[in-house]
Amino acid sequence: MTHTASDYKTGLPRWCPGCGDHFFLASLHRAMAEIGVDPWNVAVISGIGCSSRLPHYMATYGMNTIHGRAAAIATGTKVSNPDLTVWQISGDGDGLAIGGNHFIHANRRNININIVLLNNRIYGLTKGQYSPTSPRGFVSKSSPYGTVEEPFHPAELCFGARGHFFARTVATDGPHTIEMLKAAQAHKGTSVTEVLQNCVIFNDGTHKDVYDKAGRAKNAIYVRHGEKLVFGENKELGLVQEGFGLKIVEIRKDGFTIDDVLVHDAHCEDSTLQTKLALMGNNDGFPIALGVIRDVDAPTYDDGVTAQIEEVKAAKNYHNFAELLETNDIWEVK
Repeated sequence: MTHTASDYKTGLPRWCPGCGDHFFLASLHRAMAEIGVDPWNVAVISGIGCSSRLPHYMATYGMNTIHGRAAAIATGTKVSNPDLTVWQISGDGDGLAIGGNHFIHANRRNININIVLLNNRIYGLTKGQYSPTSPRGFVSKSSPYGTVEEPFHPAELCFGARGHFFARTVATDGPHTIEMLKAAQAHKGTSVTEVLQNCVIFNDGTHKDVYDKAGRAKNAIYVRHGEKLVFGENKELGLVQEGFGLKIVEIRKDGFTIDDVLVHDAHCEDSTLQTKLALMGNNDGFPIALGVIRDVDAPTYDDGVTAQIEEVKAAKNYHNFAELLETNDIWEVK
């Protein structure tokens, strides 16, 4: 059956005008139509926060759970209903603060769910407190003199937890966001897609360097497996390895040619180079990496559980509770 984006829509979104959630929701509707999974075979699970209102606007199964527990509920949903396609929608506060432990173990277990992390570096619903991804020194209502903490880098956390898929996109880049969501769905196992977006009320401009097309042309690099790591408005710049780090070079200058530029390998088991790409930032003079940064095959938790259950069932001479009661010793009390 062929679907359109309208088949996945319901309700009237209640976010602030200009919120990145609006952009992402439109991309998710379109991506689901292109993926083609029937709405009744999809579950969208969220926690608490502005972004976590999203299941209310999906004509699928869905659940708005408690703060930080979206990954736990998504895990149980997938394991108990293996045929469901499960999407988890979390913000940087909901997903990485109180939900950080669940995020780590979802990646470690490699459950076949799609985690979307909408990262605006702020708690928006509770009116502007700093989050686990807010940069050091960030001034907010809960840090009036600036934070004294180092932020999480979602990719680094994902890789450290032995995660196998990580992609990054910008909410305002609809076509690329759709491409990343389709790649996440195609990956078997836990996928993490970080979506960079602004909070127009409490943290507007936090991703200003890449929030429009012109900014991305200057300040981002689109990485694609098997392709050279080139960027710039005219693709005149490239990334080469220098010692254990990366270096930006101008192609056809100072002896550097296109042959010197690194080729992106998203399928490499060793995440060293993928981590370096994911951690690049404009503050360090590097472009922000957008695209599928890591995509590695590995056994999934839910397949393992299902196979184990079938194996145990096949070895037993009972298959339901009534048969279990009648299998072992029986006493009759008179």
